[in-house]
Amino acid sequence: MSRIHVALQTSAVNVSYAMSFIADPQAGALDMFVGVVRNHNDGRVVTLLEYEAYASMAEREMAKIAAEVSATFSPHAIWVEHRVGSLHVGDPAVVCGVSAVHRGQAFDACRMLIDRIKADVPIWKREHGPDGAYWVGFRDARCHGEHLHR
Repeated sequence: MSRIHVALQTSAVNVSYAMSFIADPQAGALDMFVGVVRNHNDGRVVTLLEYEAYASMAEREMAKIAAEVSATFSPHAIWVEHRVGSLHVGDPAVVCGVSAVHRGQAFDACRMLIDRIKADVPIWKREHGPDGAYWVGFRDARCHGEHLHR
């Protein structure tokens, strides 16, 4: 059974602490993914990023994903933390770490972890730049007149 840590954070993520959590004398590989705020996205300048989450659901979903990664790859330890709130360019936004016996196992587990978190966890991103703020990936889900039943 893997040691698992999952959390949403309002304060800075401590990458060194994450690395020490996943370290294990039986592991031949420690794989970390650190997603940081970059200064651009889709041709727009980014000066600030805000993350919002449905906290209880987000943590439950991250724990579920970590358990699935554990069942699939049998790593020694799994670490997942995602920031919420306002972040500046260069700030770590998400940290995923996995320790495993072999590097392939650690790489694959860490990739599954971050890919599933990005796809399935209810965390929303709002970018700020010179042209104002905008939600990333927002689609208006309201029905239009032609779809309403009378």
